[in-house]
Amino acid sequence: MFILSACGGSQTVAPVGTQGYKYSQAKTSQSKHTISQAPKTYNVKKGDTLYSISWRYGMDYKTIAKINNIRSPYNIYVGQKLTFKSSRKVTKTSTWTKKKTGSTKTTKANTTNQRLTWRWPTKGKLISTYSKNAAGRKGINISGQSGQKIIAAASGKVVYSGNGLPRYGNLLIIKHNEVYLSAYAHNKTLLVKEGQYVKSGQRIATLGRTGTQKNQLHFEIRRNGKPVDPLRFLPKK
Repeated sequence: MFILSACGGSQTVAPVGTQGYKYSQAKTSQSKHTISQAPKTYNVKKGDTLYSISWRYGMDYKTIAKINNIRSPYNIYVGQKLTFKSSRKVTKTSTWTKKKTGSTKTTKANTTNQRLTWRWPTKGKLISTYSKNAAGRKGINISGQSGQKIIAAASGKVVYSGNGLPRYGNLLIIKHNEVYLSAYAHNKTLLVKEGQYVKSGQRIATLGRTGTQKNQLHFEIRRNGKPVDPLRFLPKK
């Protein structure tokens, strides 16, 4: 069985595929991390952040913020009603903004993403890989020992720290830039708080089994709100 290194260096983002990886397909009971269909409206509950809500419904937090006229730093409050479908008025405004500032912002974001580096968030056996079409496989699962360290896969800001998303258990979401977010689920303990900036390789949690039946880390990377294969970004072993 292939063993993954927790701190085996970092590497510039590059699609490297899954060639050379082996993983266990043992018949273990695992939780399914499916993306729920967004309702017409959503009432903000205690513990929600704009990032956790967008994560649940597979949307870009910037899109939800724009539709609901929420400005950075994207604060929301309990009882606030959010909508997920833009009106004609919002759509026209968005188009005007895009024409005015589009090329400059896109270039800046892409430049930042080219410099973004990733590392494995923990050590252990890779027991499940990403699948674009299979429900519940929106990231990778790495088995390990209860309490072993989980580290930040890249530098960024913690935008969610809690257990309010079904089937994720104790969950952390880190915003790395305007395009990429990463998530760390089923943790035993969370060691960082919302709003805290973390460095690549910094210890952020301990591995556990909250929200599932096996000690494991469920790790996801999302680009503009959509899940992508983490093995395309993590250093090849």
